[in-house]
Amino acid sequence: MRDITWENPFCAEGSSCFRLGTDAEGNAYIAVAGQEDHYLTDSLEALRTLITDIKAGKADHLL
Repeated sequence: MRDITWENPFCAEGSSCFRLGTDAEGNAYIAVAGQEDHYLTDSLEALRTLITDIKAGKADHLL
């Protein structure tokens, strides 16, 4: 089992909650809150890029 430090859940209005996490090796994790044993993982840089792009509106077409 990986030693993942999870942030508090992020819950948008009317949708599922998810959590972001990191580990000491520089990996980033995303999971549905309550299902942290089933996560997606990538580098911290990939997570940073994802969040920056979402904030810039590059994923608005998915909503």
